[in-house]
Amino acid sequence: MSGDTLTGWVLCWRIERSDGVTIGLTGHDHDLWIDGLRYRAAPGLTPSAILRGDGLDPDLMDASGALTSEAIGERDLLAGRWDGARVAAIAVDWSGAGDPVPLGQGTIGAVQLGEGGFTAELRGVGALLDRPVAAETSPDCRAALGDRRCRVPMAGRRRIARVTNWDGEAMLTVAHDEPVANAYGQGRLIWFGGANSGLEAVVLRSEGRRLWLAATPAFAVEGTPLVELVEGCDKRLETCVARFGNVLNFRGEPFLPGIDLLTRYPGA
Repeated sequence: MSGDTLTGWVLCWRIERSDGVTIGLTGHDHDLWIDGLRYRAAPGLTPSAILRGDGLDPDLMDASGALTSEAIGERDLLAGRWDGARVAAIAVDWSGAGDPVPLGQGTIGAVQLGEGGFTAELRGVGALLDRPVAAETSPDCRAALGDRRCRVPMAGRRRIARVTNWDGEAMLTVAHDEPVANAYGQGRLIWFGGANSGLEAVVLRSEGRRLWLAATPAFAVEGTPLVELVEGCDKRLETCVARFGNVLNFRGEPFLPGIDLLTRYPGA
């Protein structure tokens, strides 16, 4: 390929966040429209070499760029809005000639912040092969409440509530009582209003109208924003039997002897 041909090609990124927000960025000095999406000019966005192969090693690529309020802001990065976002990298001829050339796709992994900029690691689909292929035994259930292994119907276990008070740390008060004791413990809270809109949080435990989150909200809770509360499960056999009646789908081994059996004294 000649040098004149190469100068017409630019790199573009399509990024889809888990909350549905999709943006396009390009290293060109003008905005580009590709397949109905506007790719905004971000000349400060520079990729590293793209490592790809025909083996089983995951594709890796780093991207560095400036923090801008129009595209990727520091507050959103720190809040986790971009964690796990799906990314597709393509090369296009900015003049419109020819079809886009896919370079790689995956999800955003580790993000590091520097002075006025960021560096994001992009992990290809091959990274899924790094996960364990077999589950380890455990006394507690390894399924998530309502997933395909648990099979507990989640209809009626999701509720919209309004936050009425925030203690400034990790405790919230909502306008409605929980249906059963600790109904939202180990469940999820999804923000639908305020500065935290679109973010999720893990609920450690609930009591009446009070909820204790695993971490302080990323942004201050102002007013009375709406949230969605998703019931959780402490993954114990007793809870599975008494609360859900779902012991046939319990994914744990509570009666399997553990490592402590090897450390017992004879006759103990």
